Formats: sequence, structure tokens, C-alpha cells
Amino acid sequence: MSVATQKTIRDIAVENPATIRVFERFGIDYCCGGRKSLETACQELQLDPEQVREKLAEATRLPGETDLNDWSGAAMAKVIQHIVRRHHAFVRGESPRLRELAAKVRSRHEAKHPELREVQTLVDLLADDMSAHMMKEEQILFPFIARMEHELSAGQPMPPSIFGTVANPVRMMIGEHESAGAILAELRKITDGFQPPEDACPSFRGLYAGIADFEKDLHLHVHLENNILFPRAMAMEEAGGGARPATMPGLACGAV
Repeated sequence: MSVATQKTIRDIAVENPATIRVFERFGIDYCCGGRKSLETACQELQLDPEQVREKLAEATRLPGETDLNDWSGAAMAKVIQHIVRRHHAFVRGESPRLRELAAKVRSRHEAKHPELREVQTLVDLLADDMSAHMMKEEQILFPFIARMEHELSAGQPMPPSIFGTVANPVRMMIGEHESAGAILAELRKITDGFQPPEDACPSFRGLYAGIADFEKDLHLHVHLENNILFPRAMAMEEAGGGARPATMPGLACGAV
């Protein structure tokens, strides 16, 4: 496969999910920053675009990984199910573990490593933000998308919406993805790329490794939503004739 440098990172990742491992390796943002061209991303990171293209081509010739399945053609309800069962479950399992570990490591090593105070603060902020974010998706946005897909597939009219067009909560979720990404970017910066110091104990090393794994999972998580689920939901709503407002009083766009 020949990868055009003018294609966006998002399009490359959606068309060939195996390329995600290459973007991770080179530190290229394929989720929140995925609308840049490959050429632009390489320029910003001072990467050789030909080298990146070569690695992308190699990745598409390798056997795929189950976590990098092509979800672009799957039913949106299936995509949602995968996001909740894999990525939301991962966040819910890892968040309390990382909170506890960050507090433990800070209490024992802050004297020599004062950056651990900020690490703990950011880990707590990330966990809180993601918890609220996932609740809004699971209780409001995801059920509406699944119902819309079911109704329109059955030839029924658009279901009523409490938030006007689906683009409204999608815009909010994307903004929250960007906020989570910014927190992780700051964590990466103050931890020197999640590299523990030479005197780090096993808990210290485990904390940084855990945050790195959290970042990698979030990249896949956000990619599935920003680049696959949300664009398809907005396109389906438009094809179905647009949003149908709810008849219930007192419900506004700010509900999401």
C-alpha cells in the first residue's frame, strides 16, 4: 500500500487500522489531532515522511490485531458495545488503581521527586473527568445513537432528541476528549515520556507504566468515537431528515 502524505492521519487510521501501531510508535496523534495531513504531522514532529510512509506500508502487510479491527463498516450499536465493554471498562478499572498508586508513590518519593505532586493532581483530574464523560455517553448520547440506527434501519422516523441535533453532544464529547488528551500530554511532559528515574521503586515504575497504558488505550478509544462513531451518527441523522425535537418540556441542549 502506498500512503499519500496529503491524506489526513484520521483517514489513514480509519481505512487501515493496522497503521495505528505505527502512529503510536512515532508519537503521531491519530485521534484528536487526526485531521492533519501526514505531511504536516511529520513536519511538526521533524520526522522523515518517507520513513513513516514505509512503516505504514509494512504495517498493512502484517497480520491484524483483534484490537485494531476495522470498525468502519460495523453497526454503530456494535461499535458502542465495544467501546463500553473494552475502553470504558478499562478506564473504570484503571482509574482507581492509578489514583491509589499515584498517592502512594507521592507519599514515599515526593521529597526527591517534587513533580509527583503534579502527577497525582493530574491523575485525579483525569479520572474525575473521564468518569463524568463516560456517564454522559452511556446514559444519553450512546442510547440515542443506537435507537436512531435501529429506528431508521426499520424505516421509522427519527426518534425525538433532547439536545437538538446529535452534533451538539458530539461537539461536547470531542471537546472533552481534547481536554483528556491535554492532561495526558502534560503528564507525558512532566514524567519525561513516562520514564521513571533510576532510583524508582517497583511502584514508581508501575505508576508510569500504567499511565502510559492509559494513554495508549485512550488513543484507540477516542479514535473509535471521533473518527468512526460520531461522523457516522451525524451523517445518519442528516440522511434521516435531521433532528426531531422532544415534546417533553424543560429539556434543553445543556442536558448533555
